[in-house]
Amino acid sequence: MGYVGGAAAAVLLMSTSLMSDPLPPDATYRPLPTLPPDVVRRNDEAAKPAVQRRQRALLEERYDLSNRPRTDVKMAGGRQSIQDGVRVKLHGGVSWDQLNQMGADEIRNRDLLPKGFLPLPHVKQATGGQVFPREQIDQIRTAEARDLNRFDVEFDLPQHFTPEFPAPIFLTTRPELGDVSGGKLLTIRNYYSMMVGIITPVQMEGLRLLLTPFPQEEFNQTEDRKVAEQSLGVTCLDCHANFHTNAAFHLTPDVRPQSARFRLDSTSLRGLFNQQIHGSKRSLRSVEDFTEFEQRTAYFNGDHVSATRKGVHLPDRPNQVAMMAQMQNIIDFPPAPKLDPMGRLDPAKATPAELAGEEVFMGKGKCAQCHVPATHFLDNNMHDLKLERFYKPGQVFNDQVVIPDGPIKTFTLRGIKDSPPYLHDGRLLTLADTVEYFNLVLGLKLTAQEKESLVTYMLTL
Repeated sequence: MGYVGGAAAAVLLMSTSLMSDPLPPDATYRPLPTLPPDVVRRNDEAAKPAVQRRQRALLEERYDLSNRPRTDVKMAGGRQSIQDGVRVKLHGGVSWDQLNQMGADEIRNRDLLPKGFLPLPHVKQATGGQVFPREQIDQIRTAEARDLNRFDVEFDLPQHFTPEFPAPIFLTTRPELGDVSGGKLLTIRNYYSMMVGIITPVQMEGLRLLLTPFPQEEFNQTEDRKVAEQSLGVTCLDCHANFHTNAAFHLTPDVRPQSARFRLDSTSLRGLFNQQIHGSKRSLRSVEDFTEFEQRTAYFNGDHVSATRKGVHLPDRPNQVAMMAQMQNIIDFPPAPKLDPMGRLDPAKATPAELAGEEVFMGKGKCAQCHVPATHFLDNNMHDLKLERFYKPGQVFNDQVVIPDGPIKTFTLRGIKDSPPYLHDGRLLTLADTVEYFNLVLGLKLTAQEKESLVTYMLTL
């Protein structure tokens, strides 16, 4: 495994006290449990406070976690505010202006890259698995008597850095209806009454399947589950709540060993109809591929051996998968009343600050090179930003070995104000953080006013 393998071995030694059944350093397959379930649970529950404290310490070292909402704009449903300002912390006694005048070599050699720009570890990297926010756990327990609460970890980000919950739902087939959610979370118990008369029979069956619990690595009937009682499993819309995102996360299925896998923030399914590649790194080429392979990847870490043992659901491609895809393909973005049909600001509706931000977006900021307005602000390509120019690979943070991100797909910016945290692993908490990130990584040399205008513009999308 070279250097990463050595780092992973070091991580194993560091993390043994925080997990009940550590993986061998070069593991491809997850081993079967070697301890009785009651012992595993007792050990995990005892270790949980230390696991949470350690993650909180990392977050507080990297970010300003205070609740400082903007007063001028809310998310699409009007219930949650958007957090203001740059939250990534600097270190080494430099300012953002000073940092942006330095080259990548100097920043790397002086170890000045803000830690908040580095990959964000899973709350329990050595174990991984899906972790849901408290709002989702509570509502699913009330609606379905199904438990999404793990006994070994809890969600780590403060609620004010997560999307509005439950998110509004917009349909391409019925745009005149606006939000069809009625402020409710879609569940297997209420989906029919919420959608009858609005969607087709095929779409209704696809929705039922997207809301049906199926076994998953940590939520299942086996002895190595991470929930107290045997579980029916999870649903597609447990992460993609109301076809948006609730900031639930897990680990990418595409990388080994465990210590090198990166955190994967759940993305919104809004606008899936216009996307040609799916998955941060998998580059799946259709919604059908994405729907089918999520059962093996997001659910079971891409490990078909564990999936078979725990009862993986393999949907029928010509029928079930097609129906699930049809439902996903009618989910629209929130309205953006200041944009014209080609995705450009209407000068009659936009403010001078918004128009100035669009000018930066299209020009000096280089944003439109990947986030093309006419195609819902994405180019359907994957790009490698080469962040490793700015840091020394092989550093270890809470059991995660920092390796280069490699190519990551371009994500849409339509409705972006509704989708914190940002980047594929959620390492950037605000839009202002994302502007500072790309300003440094791309060497844009934006002024303070240009950065502020760019954030103002993205809020209109």
